[in-house]
Amino acid sequence: MPRFYCPLPLAIGDHMTLPDEVAHHIQVLRLQAGTPVTLFDGNGGEYTATITLLEKKRVSVEVKAFAPRSVELPYAITLAQALPEAAKMDWIIEKAVELGIAGIQPLAAQRCVVRLSAERAEKRQQHWQGIIIAASEQSGRNRLAHLAPLNDFQRWIGQQDMHRRILLTPRAGQTLADWARHQPPQSVTLMVGPEGGFSNDEESLALAHGALALSMGPRVLRTETAALAALATLSTCWGEA
Repeated sequence: MPRFYCPLPLAIGDHMTLPDEVAHHIQVLRLQAGTPVTLFDGNGGEYTATITLLEKKRVSVEVKAFAPRSVELPYAITLAQALPEAAKMDWIIEKAVELGIAGIQPLAAQRCVVRLSAERAEKRQQHWQGIIIAASEQSGRNRLAHLAPLNDFQRWIGQQDMHRRILLTPRAGQTLADWARHQPPQSVTLMVGPEGGFSNDEESLALAHGALALSMGPRVLRTETAALAALATLSTCWGEA
């Protein structure tokens, strides 16, 4: 059944006109009146609805039922990702959402090749939010991962964080997998550098602020591989239920 994110209040029995973006998506898919669809508002659970009206620029549905379905990880993982090249960031966000990430914190680090002005950062923020929505629709998630605004690494690392921060670095003496096998499931923030990694000064600053340095093993992974491998490692060690 086609799934769509609908950022409107949903309730059983409602007859409603869908937002333009959702209506356009339904038009592209060439769905017909009477077709059942799944809607979710990002707050948990999903609704079954039936298309009642299909016009060139307007689609209406009747909301039929609610299911409190959830596929979220039982522990919140946040990805603090230093900006890589644009296409890589898109891919990282998409796959991280599919793997169950709860939050994404884009970071501007010393070795980032990509530098965004305030205007460009706002446009990328909107673009990344669209990727989160599309990946949530595809993967069956009914809650949207939180996307934080782009932040400078030094400013961000100095802020208080209620979750343990894990600095992924090939220079660490212990692997993430070994650490996770001896820890209870818990909320964590994974810190991943850009293509050239975090600088020595940034790593030292992170450690001074309480970050735990762990590696992904003997091989040096690309930035777009490290985050996803780390997510998969924690899900394997801690389970998903």
